[in-house]
Amino acid sequence: MVQFWTATEHFAFMIRREVEIVVISDVHLGTYACHSQELLQYLRSIRPRILVLNGDIIDAWHFRRSFFSNEHLAIIEYILKLSSEGTKVYYLSGNHDDIVRGYSPIVDGNIILRNHLEFVIDQKRYWIFHGDIFDTSVRIAPWLAKMGLKSYKYLVRFNRLVDKMRKYLGLPPISLAQKVKHKVRKAIKYISDFENIVAKHAEKKDFDVVICGHIHVPAIKKMNDGKVTYMNAGDWIENLTALEYQHRRWKIHHYDPADYPPISKRLQVPLISMRSDRDLRSTLSWESA
Repeated sequence: MVQFWTATEHFAFMIRREVEIVVISDVHLGTYACHSQELLQYLRSIRPRILVLNGDIIDAWHFRRSFFSNEHLAIIEYILKLSSEGTKVYYLSGNHDDIVRGYSPIVDGNIILRNHLEFVIDQKRYWIFHGDIFDTSVRIAPWLAKMGLKSYKYLVRFNRLVDKMRKYLGLPPISLAQKVKHKVRKAIKYISDFENIVAKHAEKKDFDVVICGHIHVPAIKKMNDGKVTYMNAGDWIENLTALEYQHRRWKIHHYDPADYPPISKRLQVPLISMRSDRDLRSTLSWESA
């Protein structure tokens, strides 16, 4: 099947990868920090059977119409297109888009709004949610969390300026926020505490695997003496990552501009979609709540 795209930005000829499950979190559409162009490139390069949007996809806390570019809108349009092609899209609420929590559950065709999901893959019980419910700064003092996020927002904007200068000098981009997180002991402890709390609760509820977002730190690791696998999809602010499940294996996909053809302006180029004849190996059973 050949499809043609007409938009402000177009992507050169590519074949969409078949992926059984993709999990994306912390996109923060409507903010300056969102790497919308990179996310759009990634989304247009895949054809997932199931797409899980695990919270903070649209940032209602810091939403600005001036930052909601055509690329931000194109991301939403493309996700809707995927759902029309048969991709099951689960939108799970986060703290930045918690305005939708009171409306869960909602089902509209292949688009399902939930606060969390429980499902089974290859006889393993999965629990997926955004993760802010285990963040004490969000639960106990949301105003403090927003103050910290404001400082973080300015750091990200400064980081963008630094990256432009480095690109001009032929140097690779850097993440100042990521460096700060790894340098400050309190930040490291916060991340470790969050992961341990999530894994502990998952074990208590007899889940084999737990998937979160929220802290912007991509991870796949065994915890609690191997009893629980903890995974985090990362974000599209600093890390530009997603979780992918294919051939009975999970991996962290890191966006790399070298994997994508250069973007050309106002061109109409074909996007080829290829379906594999191979049957999906795993049997997926989904329960939503």
